[in-house]
Amino acid sequence: MELRHFRYFLAVAEACNFTRAAGQLGIAVPTLSRQIKEMEEELGLKLFERSQRQVSLTDAGRTLLVEARVVVERFDAAQDQAQRAARGEIGRLEIGYVASAVYGGLLQRHISGFADANPNVHLSIREYPMADLPRQVAEGKIDLAYVRAPLPMPAEVATLDFDEEGYVLAIHAVHPLAAATTLDPRRLANERFILPEQVSGTLATAKLGGFAPRLGPQPGSLVAVLALVSLAQGVAIVPRSVVGAIQLPHVLYRAVKGLDETSWLGLVHRRFDKGGAVQRFLRYLADTER
Repeated sequence: MELRHFRYFLAVAEACNFTRAAGQLGIAVPTLSRQIKEMEEELGLKLFERSQRQVSLTDAGRTLLVEARVVVERFDAAQDQAQRAARGEIGRLEIGYVASAVYGGLLQRHISGFADANPNVHLSIREYPMADLPRQVAEGKIDLAYVRAPLPMPAEVATLDFDEEGYVLAIHAVHPLAAATTLDPRRLANERFILPEQVSGTLATAKLGGFAPRLGPQPGSLVAVLALVSLAQGVAIVPRSVVGAIQLPHVLYRAVKGLDETSWLGLVHRRFDKGGAVQRFLRYLADTER
């Protein structure tokens, strides 16, 4: 017995007439009559009492009517949910990010906008060490990741790039060099550099100043980097967006003369991910950010 048999049975039961039911279903009366007959033979009982003008349910038919409605409604609901999931209207997204994605408001803008437009997609969002994120996406452990590029990427992933920005120097307020608003990079040759997760700005500063940088610890997040600067453990080259986002005691931000190196936020996704919710998120960004 197939689902269509239940649909045919419900149509006849509700219309109490084979001709009307066949018209609603868009099939011929003999075809409908044959399908009901097949049901009765398979069940080994009569579902309808038939007369020339109408049909009525037997006791067995009335019992089956209740269950048949449940079966059809559940199937229709399951089909609807599956189709909505394929379209990305419902589902779940696991999203990782580095802290600098929130400093300029990019992550907030993307997440709040998508959530407002897609309230039935559950978003699970957490911060990760940046070096872990591309591989986490490539291996399917998370769906999407915001990283600070440039960054080596596995072949399985691609990125969308946003919010390019330059770098500034973070320096302790009582450091002798802090009095200048713009610093010649050559004056940083003897400094100890606290390393953020994205080191391209540090390396570019050293190259511009003509020295090999004296490297300090790489403590993790930008807050941890700036905490060491505030404790006079060294200087740091950090994205410009932190200037308005992180204010710690004894930390000042200064421009570096001639430093035009940039970084940007990249959204990492699997190249051939056909997941409905992922595709919907990417389409949302294509519509709102381009």
